[in-house]
Amino acid sequence: MWMNILITYDVSTSDPAGQKRLRRVAKACEAYGQRVQKSVFECRLTETLLEKLKQRLLKIIDPQTDSLRFYRLPGDREKWVEVYGVDHYVDYDAPMVI
Repeated sequence: MWMNILITYDVSTSDPAGQKRLRRVAKACEAYGQRVQKSVFECRLTETLLEKLKQRLLKIIDPQTDSLRFYRLPGDREKWVEVYGVDHYVDYDAPMVI
């Protein structure tokens, strides 16, 4: 069963290792969802995919200096997201017109 997950992170970039972690976290999230703000991703995942992503991210972050949050969102995106201003979200489940 698919679910909507919001992932947010704050990675300390005060040193080169933190800058590398930040890039690795973003790259991992990009493989599973869409960036909607600098450190915020919307993902449509199964429980299995969520667990894989979670384990991947937990191997990257430093729990002493970084923060990682997963929010399970109920229902369809249209019901729980209000966007004002630029919205680059693409609904990959909707029909695509070429």
